Amino acid sequence: MDFWTFGLMNRKEFGHNFREMLIWQDAIVIAKGTYVLTSRFPESEKYGLSSQMRRAAVSIASNIAEGSGRYSDVEFARFLNIALTSAYELETELMISFEVGYIPEEEYKSFLMKIISEQKKIRQFKKQLSVNVQ
Repeated sequence: MDFWTFGLMNRKEFGHNFREMLIWQDAIVIAKGTYVLTSRFPESEKYGLSSQMRRAAVSIASNIAEGSGRYSDVEFARFLNIALTSAYELETELMISFEVGYIPEEEYKSFLMKIISEQKKIRQFKKQLSVNVQ
């Protein structure tokens, strides 16, 4: 049995396999898109806005994955809150990037819709967990 198969079998014991979760998959797409987007920012933003956006984007997927490994839905919901606030942070930084002229309007609108969609999905999933807790 290889490592991945073993990992998937063990995850089923705890309830959530992040690799199969649409919110995690979408968060990975957002993180990759953020890296592509920020690669075109001015060099002066390497340790500024670019770095901050990348950290926020990675945090969305990372917190979904980390939360899925927790033993209770209450703990998982806490990590989903962190992922959601990272998505809000990324949305704000995207807006700033657009306002200062780093991103064309069409690209801004398209990426913004992906982030907003992810925020909605995280909130819906969190509600579902809350129902299971009660």
